[in-house]
Amino acid sequence: MQRAKDFFKKEPVFVIAFLCAVLSMFLVPPSADYIGYIDFRVLELLFCLMAAVAGMQQEGVFLVLAQKILAGKKSLRLLTLTLVMLPFFSSMLITNDVALITFVPFAVLVLELTGQTKHLAWVVTLQTIAANIGSMLTPVGNPQNLYLSSFYQLAAGDFFAVTIPIVLLSFVLLALCCIAGKNHTIEVQFQKREEIQSKRALLLFVLLFLLSLPSVFHLLSSHIALAVTVIALAAFSPKVLKKVDYWLLATFVCFFIFAGNIGAVEAVKNFLGNVLSQNTMLYSVLSSQVISNVPAAVLLSNFTQDAKGMLLGTNIGGLGTLVASLASLISFKIYAKTPKAEVLRYLGIFTAANVVMLIVLYGFAAVCLL
Repeated sequence: MQRAKDFFKKEPVFVIAFLCAVLSMFLVPPSADYIGYIDFRVLELLFCLMAAVAGMQQEGVFLVLAQKILAGKKSLRLLTLTLVMLPFFSSMLITNDVALITFVPFAVLVLELTGQTKHLAWVVTLQTIAANIGSMLTPVGNPQNLYLSSFYQLAAGDFFAVTIPIVLLSFVLLALCCIAGKNHTIEVQFQKREEIQSKRALLLFVLLFLLSLPSVFHLLSSHIALAVTVIALAAFSPKVLKKVDYWLLATFVCFFIFAGNIGAVEAVKNFLGNVLSQNTMLYSVLSSQVISNVPAAVLLSNFTQDAKGMLLGTNIGGLGTLVASLASLISFKIYAKTPKAEVLRYLGIFTAANVVMLIVLYGFAAVCLL
């Protein structure tokens, strides 16, 4: 029983997705049709990207970069801006969850070293928003973008035409939040200097990451990218294969089965189709607040051809509640484990900032859709 509880705490999304998939089987009994539900291309690309990013993270490249940027005398405003923009820009390539896993602990360390922990809740909140919105820019920034770009067969130009205006506005708003308040000069000194573990290994992981990008835009078969990635890692860095988040892949399989079964029920299909035809973006935002944006994207995309509305809704919908984007739970858990963590204060700041940002970006996106 204790093992089951520990597993649920570690992988709550997979457990919920698995239960949803099992329950949906009572509506549509298992058959060979289930294979057609699964988007193997998305799974292959997710594996390739996660493996390459895990390798780069293993070599310490992100922490080395962060130390070089932050070391020395800085104004508090510039320090805050830097800590927030690190996950904002990095999430565009390494995904929002990896960006938060890497840079939220780094922010905790920096603010503790400089005696600025009173600002920690605000900085972590901004980092979370930054990662969730920065990751919107590219198809590889988060799982729902990778899925939607594949599902709707979006060309690069069509994809970026939707995401760039929102991300640009978000950058301006986040920058304004970072420079607000009092300012003074502080000095950042690190007791331990981070170094690249192996430049040769880092080059391999960078090349594997670059190999995946043409596959995202349908310029190279995902089968080829997968084969090259697996062979290269098995030969030169087998440890990285163990660091891939296989539970995330399994979670997607469960979501695919659940969405496929729900879509096969005529009454549900008609209901969701009618609702989404009224306002795809609005209902994808609302759904994300409850079931989070990744499952919302997988489920609702089966009932609408409004790719733009889905892309905007599930990305902007990552703001709002703590579960709207599961990456937000990562930063919350890290903050909650810090000494003298004020959880209720953090939740208040997080909710207020997310709701305001959600309203502003939704209003701007609604105008863009006109």
